[in-house]
Amino acid sequence: MSSKNALSVAEARSLILASASPIKDIEPVPLHQTLGRTLAEGLVALRTQPPLAVSAMDGYAVRAEDLATLPTKLHLIGESAAGHGFDGALKRGETVRIFTGAPVPAGADAILIQENATAHGSEVEPLQSVAAGRYVRPAGLDFKEGQLLLPAGTRLGPSEIALAAAMNHAKAPVVRRPRVALLATGDELVKPGEPIGPNQIVASNSFAVGALVEVAGGEVIDLGIAGDDFAALETGIRAAREARADILVTLGGASVGDHDLVKTALTKEGMELGFWRVAMRPGRPLIHGKLGAMSILGLPGNPASAIVCGLLFLTPLIRAMNGDAQANADNLETAVLGAPLRANDARQDYLRATLAPKETGLPVALPFEAQDSSLLRVFAQSQCLIVREPDAPAAKSGDLCKVIKLTPGRF
Repeated sequence: MSSKNALSVAEARSLILASASPIKDIEPVPLHQTLGRTLAEGLVALRTQPPLAVSAMDGYAVRAEDLATLPTKLHLIGESAAGHGFDGALKRGETVRIFTGAPVPAGADAILIQENATAHGSEVEPLQSVAAGRYVRPAGLDFKEGQLLLPAGTRLGPSEIALAAAMNHAKAPVVRRPRVALLATGDELVKPGEPIGPNQIVASNSFAVGALVEVAGGEVIDLGIAGDDFAALETGIRAAREARADILVTLGGASVGDHDLVKTALTKEGMELGFWRVAMRPGRPLIHGKLGAMSILGLPGNPASAIVCGLLFLTPLIRAMNGDAQANADNLETAVLGAPLRANDARQDYLRATLAPKETGLPVALPFEAQDSSLLRVFAQSQCLIVREPDAPAAKSGDLCKVIKLTPGRF
C-alpha cells in the first residue's frame, strides 16, 4: 500500500471531526462524577466568594490610621477565627486577634501580621505601620454571585470541578457520554485468562482503547471478539447498532489482506466510507465512515498502531461529540532530540520515546531503537511520542523536535 493516495493526519482528523454530530442529551450529574465530562450549559455563581472581607494572614485586625504614628499601643478586645467572626466593631485604638480566612471585623481596614506585633496581655504594640487594605481579601475577590464562570463546552478537570463546588453547585448539567462500542477482530485473539491455542495471542487493544474512551469522556460498550468471517463481523456490527452506539470502533482487520474483512463487512451493512488510509506510521490502515448516525473508526490491529490512532483520532472525536470546543487543540510541545534520526519518508512518524526533564532548558526526548508497532512494552516505557513530519530531513542529537506527552495513567 503506497502513501500516494493516503490522507495526511491533519486531513483525516479534520474529516472525522467534520462528520461528528454533537450529542444533545443533557444529564445532571453529581460533581464527584463529572471528571472529564463536558458542560452542556453554563454555570453561574450561586454565591459571592469570599462572601465578606476576610484576612489573608494570621495577625491583628486594625484601623490603619491608628498605626500612622509609632510607638503606640492597641487594646485587644476579641478574636476572629474562620467560621467564628467577631461580632462587634473596632473603635479608635482597638484591635482584634485574627486568623487566616477569618472575617475582618467592622471598623478594621487592614491586618497587622503577627510577626510585626508584640502582645502583652490585653495590649498589642505594633512594630510597624500598615497601609489600609493590607492583607485583606475583599468580598467577591474570587467571584460574585451571578457571574458566568464555566461556560457551556467547558471540559471539567479538577480545578473546574472545584470551582463549580465553590460556586455552590452540587450537580453539573453535562453532555451524555458518547457510547463507544469496541469490537476486536481476529481468529488469533483470546481474552486474558482464557485457554490459548498455539497460534493465538491475548487480546489487549480493547483495554488500551477502552481506557482512552473513558479518559476522553466516553462510555465503553465491549462487544468482545469477532472471528475472521463475515457472519461474526455482521453480528458485532448489528450489536453496536442495537446498543445505540454513537461510535463503533473495530480493532484489527482494517488492511487489505485476505483475512482483513472489516471494511467489506461494514460496507455490506451500509457504511458510507469516508477514507481508509492515512499517511502515518504506525497506523496507516484506518477506516472512517458513517453507518446511519453511528460514526465508524476501524483501527489497525497492532497495539502501538491502535493506541496512536486512538490518541490522534478517537479521542478528539469523542470530545467533539461532547461539545468540547478544544477537541482539535494542538497538543504538540517542543523538546530536544537525544539521538540522531535519519531522514523520514512520505509518512508522518510517531516515535515512542522517553522524556527526561532538565534542570534548565527543554526536556530531552530519546527515541527507542525498537519502533515495531507490535511492541507494547516499549509503549508502556514511553513518556512521549516524537512527531516527525513527512519527508523531514535527517536530524542530529540536540536538534529541536515536537512531541506529544503521554501522561502516566491517562495517556
